[in-house]
Amino acid sequence: MPSSTSRRTVIKAGAVLMALGVTSCTGMPSPSPTSGTPSSPPSEPGATFNFGTAAQPLGLDPALSNDVESQRITRQILEGLVGVDQTTGKPTPLLATEWNESNDGRTYTFKLRTGVTFQDGTPFNADAVCVNFNRWFAFPAELRQQAPGSSFKDVFKAHSDEPELSIFKSCTAVAADTVQIDLTQRFTAFLQALTLPAFAMASPAALAAGKADVLDQNRGGQVMSAFATNPVGTGPFTMGAWGSDSVTLATNKRYWGDRGQIATINFRAYNHPQARLQALLDGTIDGYDAVTVGNFDQLVKRGKQIVQRDPFSVMYLGMNQDIPVLQNQKIRQAVELAIDKDTLIRKFFIDNTAKATQFVPPKISGFNNDAPELGHDPLKAKDYLKDGGYAGEELKFYYPLNVTRPYLPTPEKVYAELSRQLTAVGFNIRPVPVDWSDGYLRKVQSAGDHAFHILGWNGSYSDADNFVGPLFGQKNGEFGYQDPQVFSKINRARGLPDGKERDELYHSINSQIAATVPAVPIAFPISALALSDRVLNYPASPVLNEVFTKVQLKP
Repeated sequence: MPSSTSRRTVIKAGAVLMALGVTSCTGMPSPSPTSGTPSSPPSEPGATFNFGTAAQPLGLDPALSNDVESQRITRQILEGLVGVDQTTGKPTPLLATEWNESNDGRTYTFKLRTGVTFQDGTPFNADAVCVNFNRWFAFPAELRQQAPGSSFKDVFKAHSDEPELSIFKSCTAVAADTVQIDLTQRFTAFLQALTLPAFAMASPAALAAGKADVLDQNRGGQVMSAFATNPVGTGPFTMGAWGSDSVTLATNKRYWGDRGQIATINFRAYNHPQARLQALLDGTIDGYDAVTVGNFDQLVKRGKQIVQRDPFSVMYLGMNQDIPVLQNQKIRQAVELAIDKDTLIRKFFIDNTAKATQFVPPKISGFNNDAPELGHDPLKAKDYLKDGGYAGEELKFYYPLNVTRPYLPTPEKVYAELSRQLTAVGFNIRPVPVDWSDGYLRKVQSAGDHAFHILGWNGSYSDADNFVGPLFGQKNGEFGYQDPQVFSKINRARGLPDGKERDELYHSINSQIAATVPAVPIAFPISALALSDRVLNYPASPVLNEVFTKVQLKP
């Protein structure tokens, strides 16, 4: 772990965003864009920026790929209606310049930015917005099974094949620069949800040309559409090349906003933390994400910049109740009792990572200070196993190889420690290592034979629903969790206005989830980036909204 001296070299980033919690628009138009008039014309971008990533993207259609490395790239290429203010965390104008909400919270009217074109020359207008919303709504079940990274159902509850369950109702082009989104019920976090990369606007012409809903391409074992290999949006960078270990982007010369300093971005994938560190020390890259405990002190000794993000993710041990033995709550509680969270955090996470007792981070409205926690007690875990009738059944434990996530810096080591702790109380563990690029996410988030798995959730907007809704708002293949009361509470909480009643309902939801143990939250990890001296400023964001036009480099 870094020493106290080391920690003084760390730049804390994003604290203001985390402190503010939930924000919403309540019927008033948003502020006007804050684009001041420069005293002189901006210079043409000319710099090349090389950034080290922990894995190749799983696909570059943000509507169907929600992994961190895919979104890191698509955030540069595509934009949504609503952005995130880096200082306040509030929704801010992006492709929409202002918006109004109806009194019943079911209709939003957006005024769109004019004079904007997609990178292929297609006009951005209200019709294009509706093409995108209607596409997401109409995703067929077969496509959703092929691409479990779709976020639409997590946010809007259902697609067009179950319209009576969906929060989304319709999209209407009122005028070329005005679009109306109608919902079936109030959804308090609607504007925040629109800041997700999944709801970025793609060129209708490119979606059609790239047969975006036909996953007939294969890259590194991942199925995707032709569009997902060459996405087209309105963002500041355009797709260049996607090689075997890198993705190259180029500045968008027709971009409507500030293009920054960078003309070319090279995202270079390094599966192992030491390889990323060495590439930075060698000058091959200008920065990288997912600094691990093992590399922290080396970076400090070499005088490299380390930028920490405030915690906005949760790492957990998942359990699948479709496995019969795990339907017994006593046995799931035995899992929680077996896990020594303090040891895991001390060994494998950056200093100041907090222990998790629930799935909502502490600075989000709705966090429950009194959520039940069994604690670490191996002897009691053995008693619970006996009471639950566990007879030594083999339980498959899936864990990823060759990847580093913001919430999971060293998966193999974390697995080994968790497996040791579970085995020590009497569980019969069968390890199932799966290469990240071989579909680990799909395998553990779909119905299957996984009993245990390790994963995490990185929050994308500042609302409790962003954490408990996707994970526990309905039955899914990851947990096989069925609690109609919790499902109903989550659905109700989403529609309540901000305030005491909504917060108290989320307190109750967090308490109920913690008591029934569908998964074990372990840590709210702090993630960190390492940067070369060439970088003057990097737009670190707890929600990973890091667009590289804001990177400042030395001349």
